[in-house]
Amino acid sequence: MNIILNKCLPLIGLFTLILISGISQAQTKKLKTEHVFIITFDGLRWEELFNGATDSLISDKAFVDDTVALAKAFGGATPQDRRIKLMPWFWQTMAKQGQLYGNRLLDNKVTVSNPHWFSYPGYNEILTGFGDPAVNSNDKVDNKHTTVLEWLNQKPAFKGKVAFFGSWDVFPYIVNEKRSGIPVNAGYRTAQGKDISSREAFLNELQPQVPVLWGSVRMDAFTHQYALEYMKRKHPRVLHIAYGETDDFAHEGHYDKYLHSAQQTDAKIGELWEYVQSDPFYAGKTTFIITTDHGRGNTPKGAWRSHGDEHKGSNAIWFAVMGPDTPASGEMKTSGQWWQNQVASTVAAFLGLEYTNTFTVGKPVLEMMK
Repeated sequence: MNIILNKCLPLIGLFTLILISGISQAQTKKLKTEHVFIITFDGLRWEELFNGATDSLISDKAFVDDTVALAKAFGGATPQDRRIKLMPWFWQTMAKQGQLYGNRLLDNKVTVSNPHWFSYPGYNEILTGFGDPAVNSNDKVDNKHTTVLEWLNQKPAFKGKVAFFGSWDVFPYIVNEKRSGIPVNAGYRTAQGKDISSREAFLNELQPQVPVLWGSVRMDAFTHQYALEYMKRKHPRVLHIAYGETDDFAHEGHYDKYLHSAQQTDAKIGELWEYVQSDPFYAGKTTFIITTDHGRGNTPKGAWRSHGDEHKGSNAIWFAVMGPDTPASGEMKTSGQWWQNQVASTVAAFLGLEYTNTFTVGKPVLEMMK
């Protein structure tokens, strides 16, 4: 009997390995996601996302041109009323079908791990999966690190199917387009190629005719429309769209325009989602991961305009996610801590991949997946 058992052990071991492998493959197949969109607001605070417009700022004439009109547009008796007015798609669609993390009033925290709390370090952390103290400026310097976008673009299944659209003209350097080979339409760039649509050609003509508010950041409407047309024409599997107006209006101290921009961006993301659900290539197979590069100051008065390590609270951010594999948990109310450095590995995990880099990266947010 022992002799027979000893002879069978290798076969049993082989069968076990096959069984485990089969289970692993089955678990991978359970994920329906085939495409991932990373969508970012620049510097949108968790305070507004979860609580709506701040009463003390709505009524502050130092930051608002028409306080009565703004109160009518964004005021409300409760935070829940105000946040629905500010971002109706988030709270009437995503909160019912997806998940939102980062309401610190519920001790649900999402935090930047890099020590600087501003844009280039934040986007670097989102896309590489780690915060690098040496990435400490917004200068137009090619990123020495490999992003998850570049990592995916190196794989046969995603080669040539990764793209980036942003309003800020530093993104080509953050993505390191020269090395990565990822097409980047950012700043005041136009659509390129012989196969661009008539709508893209019109955008190319229109963009230089529109007044420039900020030399390094274009209006988000162009970023959005260029990205939407590219989706229809090229069908990228992984796409990062980076909206920027909220940060620039905040820096200028226009709380009214900051709120209106957040509301308009909410509508833009809703339009993207509606298109995705109407396109057979994307429908039922696409996950949106939405976040921000940094928070903003929360005290004293006026600190909301700025961010950085000298402004308390600007390391506080948030996540939102929706797709075929995400439980519809809505606003996450459990006490917990998540990190900006978890985005990159979560993107890969939704695609059935384990992301690695030269530095240790944050772990996937498994709560986002069934």
